[in-house]
Amino acid sequence: MDFEELLSRVALAFGIGLLIGLERGWHTRDTAPGKRAAGVRTFAISGLLGGIVAAIARASGDALSTGGGIFLGVAFLAYAGVIAVFILEQNRSAGIFSATTTIGALLTFMLGAYSLLGDVRVAAASAVATAGILIVRESLHGWVQKLSLAEFESGLILLAMTFIALPIVPSRSIGPFGGVNPRAVWIIAIVLASVSFAGYVAVKVLGERRGVLLAAATGGLVSSTAVSFDSAKRAAAGEAAPLILAAGVALATGVSFVRVIAIVAALKPSLLSLAAPALLVSASVAAAFAMVSLRWNPLSHNGQPEARFSNPFGFWSVIGVAVTMSVLIMIGRFIYDEFGTAGAIAGAATMGFFDVDSMTVSMTHLVPEHLNPRSATYAVLAGVATNTITKVAISTLIGRGRFAKAVAVGCGCSILAGGVTLLATMAFVKP
Repeated sequence: MDFEELLSRVALAFGIGLLIGLERGWHTRDTAPGKRAAGVRTFAISGLLGGIVAAIARASGDALSTGGGIFLGVAFLAYAGVIAVFILEQNRSAGIFSATTTIGALLTFMLGAYSLLGDVRVAAASAVATAGILIVRESLHGWVQKLSLAEFESGLILLAMTFIALPIVPSRSIGPFGGVNPRAVWIIAIVLASVSFAGYVAVKVLGERRGVLLAAATGGLVSSTAVSFDSAKRAAAGEAAPLILAAGVALATGVSFVRVIAIVAALKPSLLSLAAPALLVSASVAAAFAMVSLRWNPLSHNGQPEARFSNPFGFWSVIGVAVTMSVLIMIGRFIYDEFGTAGAIAGAATMGFFDVDSMTVSMTHLVPEHLNPRSATYAVLAGVATNTITKVAISTLIGRGRFAKAVAVGCGCSILAGGVTLLATMAFVKP
């Protein structure tokens, strides 16, 4: 290690201590001088001390020797003993019981040492994360106090589904007609649960109106069908105003139209002049319907309290819907294979009932070998239309009532507007 690098790493060790010390000093800024065991200066020196000790430990070479490791360990134990004694006396004097400052000081020393021994980016990022955790302590405590058992369990289940179960789920097709990939099924379940959980959090933080719309818009980037399913469940349970939930479905549907345009633009830009106008008009109508639904929501005029979602998501209901969708996708694939390229429009319409993204990708790959641009456009928009009809079916079967009627009107207007625009486009654009 040359002199410039050594100096920069030691400076980083000092900076880490100074950063964490500033937070600790701000936290105890009202404490009288001489009553704090560790403040800005102590933490800054602790980081520098860790860096200097690590520099001495590896002075014999770039690699840390056995003797250097022992020296570093002994120095850390000595530092830990001294700082623990002083902070213990401070806690006794103040009548508090907390290990935060002690752990923070030990981590500062070790990050200072790691600045000399490891990746400086990891050391710097860890210091920022440590200061961030310390500065939001009060907010974290308040958040934990407000956290319900159902919220905690749902969050834990979602994390387990993503980081424990997903890596071990097999990624191969199982079943007839090309089968279904179990990993794809599980990803569908994760998407459904994530959309539902995001909607719950958004409503809890932002309120019914803004929360539902934000959750729907972001959920539409992933799966507008998942948004429709979750909204239908909420409507059936009476957890929010039907028109607000319907506005969310309309907004997610509009986002899905834009998403199809993005896929077409990425895979087959030559189709944009034919497909984009109808999709843009449909998206605009969906957005307008969402705004009108919010305007005419009865709860905005009679002073009734806004509803709140009662639970983040139901695990088994999410799994059930994911399995059902996978089976339907397999059936759709069979029908599509039976039709072949000659019946691409009918096949696309069938696929669109279940997965509009896969349908769009499949259709664009058939151009120009098997489909001309016009036929491909008809196929893509047929799939988009049937996918929109799926949202009406979900709303009718699960949500029912005012919610289902509103979703049917919104989706119907979008399909009608898109269809008229498509006919006009085909009439004016030359083959």
